[in-house]
Amino acid sequence: MNFSHLHVHTQFSLLDGAASIQNLYKKAIADGMPALAISDHGNMFGAFEFVAEAYKHKDENGKLKVKPIVGCEFYVTANRHQKTFTKEQRDTRLHQILLAKNEQGYKNLVKLTSLGFIEGLYGKYPRID
Repeated sequence: MNFSHLHVHTQFSLLDGAASIQNLYKKAIADGMPALAISDHGNMFGAFEFVAEAYKHKDENGKLKVKPIVGCEFYVTANRHQKTFTKEQRDTRLHQILLAKNEQGYKNLVKLTSLGFIEGLYGKYPRID
């Protein structure tokens, strides 16, 4: 049975991930994974490097050894515009992983990530609703 990790944090998930993209691919290839996803917290800073690294690892037929799946673990809140909280009413953030199925999915992830940083940033958390 094939297995692929779909919830992976890279060095771009500050204080949460330490894995380099190169080492993730080495491990995925060694374990025979057909695909690998990254889902860094609130950002897609590693997406370009992640996909570019996949194209460095092809089989003898020129096919990618590991299919890259770009994703993001979003901080979801009821109202991204709310910036004032109290002890009784805290900033409640749920975590939701979204993965791009195709180019349109990737574009949607980029829009959501931008929205989180532009309109939903509270402290260090880019939030969406």
